Amino acid sequence: MIYSEKLKYLREEKELTQYEVSNLLNLNKRVYGQYEREYITIPLKHLITLCHFFDVSLDYIFDFTDLKKYPKYNKNIDNVKIINRLKEFRKDNNLTQEELANQLNVARTIIVEYEKGKYLISLHALYTICKTYHYSADYLLGFIDKPKYLK
Repeated sequence: MIYSEKLKYLREEKELTQYEVSNLLNLNKRVYGQYEREYITIPLKHLITLCHFFDVSLDYIFDFTDLKKYPKYNKNIDNVKIINRLKEFRKDNNLTQEELANQLNVARTIIVEYEKGKYLISLHALYTICKTYHYSADYLLGFIDKPKYLK
């Protein structure tokens, strides 16, 4: 489980129903329930919205850190930072776009589109990169400037 336990815990901690959280995301309650159980993958934009609402980091949701929130946390998505940090990550790890695409089981063109900023990185790709390379999801998305590497 990538995020389901944390989402349920945070929702219950605030004494919210799935219906109330689904309204926050402008979704049907059933869809949110499927996200919370990971029957379907929550889109990254919705997960980011929930992180901001619950005031926690993506790294916390992914169970990469026990720290709920980083100091100096920027809630704005900066596409230029994301593009630069994806390229930086790939080059720091001596990966070609093709090699990274193979690791993520996607076409190389997807990596090209991520690095051009045409698409926001998928939740699966983000999680896989961060879990495999002990990289901070919050750093990669530009929400924090440190730490870059985790446990």
